[in-house]
Amino acid sequence: MSDEPHEAVVVPHTELATDVLRGVVESIVLREGTEYGEKEFSLEEKVTQLMRQLETGAAQIIFDPTSETVDVVAIGATPRR
Repeated sequence: MSDEPHEAVVVPHTELATDVLRGVVESIVLREGTEYGEKEFSLEEKVTQLMRQLETGAAQIIFDPTSETVDVVAIGATPRR
């Protein structure tokens, strides 16, 4: 095997089974620890917001084969390494 870095792969959310997509979105929401402003949002609200971003094309799922990780990034954003 080569040690060369591989390009990140866009994974269309429509290609994932519903339960798999939900699991990916939940895991990302839970690991983010992002501040959502003054109002607290439930896990379900955060999942709904992220799902809406995927559905509208504002975000996409990225798989990084080098680190074997999945992330969701805003369109136009650079994936984290």
